[in-house]
This record gives sequence, structure tokens and C-alpha cells, in this order.
Amino acid sequence: MSGASERSYSWRGRVVRDGDSPASSGNLANVITVVRILLAPLFIVLLVLDGGADGPLRIAAALLFIVAIATDGVDGMLARRRNLVTDLGILLDPIADKLLTGAALVMLAVLAELPVWVVVVVLVREWAITLFRFLMLRERVIPASRGGKLKTVLQAVALSFALLPLWQWLGEWVHVLNTALMSAAVVLTVVTGIDYLVQAWRENRSERE
Repeated sequence: MSGASERSYSWRGRVVRDGDSPASSGNLANVITVVRILLAPLFIVLLVLDGGADGPLRIAAALLFIVAIATDGVDGMLARRRNLVTDLGILLDPIADKLLTGAALVMLAVLAELPVWVVVVVLVREWAITLFRFLMLRERVIPASRGGKLKTVLQAVALSFALLPLWQWLGEWVHVLNTALMSAAVVLTVVTGIDYLVQAWRENRSERE
């Protein structure tokens, strides 16, 4: 790796304050991202303990998911405003999102509230792109595209609605809304995945030329 890349992964540098000097890989934005990763197992435990009863533990799990996934915007905004963007943060941020969304998708499938094929399609796309980004790491760090960020938001909204047992209070029509949101999220997930690979192929081709 080049010297610039090594500095990007250094633990020395700014942690919170704004500035033009190198930011530490252990800065506040990255810490928030790591916390989001650590919340995924707790989310799973709450749903397992609920056992499909749609009781207080499921509501707690849903609220935990919403709070955790919302921190994606917090650490991103903090990193940009205080110039704390690092290569480590660029890599950890999508991993944190995928762990949370992946956990939610799998648990919804376990609860028989989501078709298994939906989970497979989304997870294959998500982790295939993540693996691709790791493989490209030696050449360059590939940040998330605007379409990818929109996909993440739509997934978060669809999963939040699916996890909250709103049908208990609002009626069965909520299932129709949940299906529409999840369908849109799946379509956008597939489309952005294809677009991501196409754009990466074009960039590699232009560099070789």
C-alpha cells in the first residue's frame, strides 16, 4: 500500500475536532459505526426471545433496529462536517448496514414473515458488492453511490415497518404497505447492484486505456 493509504488507516490523528490534518481511524464517527455493528447481535437476541409473540421484546427489537440504522446518517454527517472521513470508515459503514439489514431479513424469514428467496437475493447482492469492494481495496476505495445510499434508506424504512407490529393497532392493511415497501427495496437493491458493477467495469476499462 502507498504511504497515503497507510496514513488513512493510522490510529493517530484527529478524533473529534475539525481540521485539515489526518483523522484517526478511531475517530468518533468510526466509533459510532462500530457500535452499530455491535447492536446487531442484541437485536437478534431480542427477536429470538420474543419467539414470534409480537410482544414487548419485538417492539424493543424494532426500536433498537430503527435507532441503530439511524446512526448511519449521524456518523456520515459527523465524518463529512468535521473532515473525519477515513478509508476504514468508508469500509466499515456499509458493513455495519449490511449486518443490521441482514440480521433483520434473516429473522423475518425465520418468523415466516418474508419469503426466503427475497432474503437470498438481497444478501447475495449486498455481500457480493462488499466482497468486490474489499478485492478492489489495493487499487482504490470505492465509496457508496447515491443510488446505493437511496437503496440503504429504502431498505431501512421497509424493514422498520416490517419489524414493528403495527397491524395490531392499525389493521391488516399494514401488510399491504409492508409488501409494497419491501418490493420496492428489493427492486432497487438489484438495480443498484447491477449499476455498481457496470460503473466499476467502466472505470477499470478507462484506466487501462
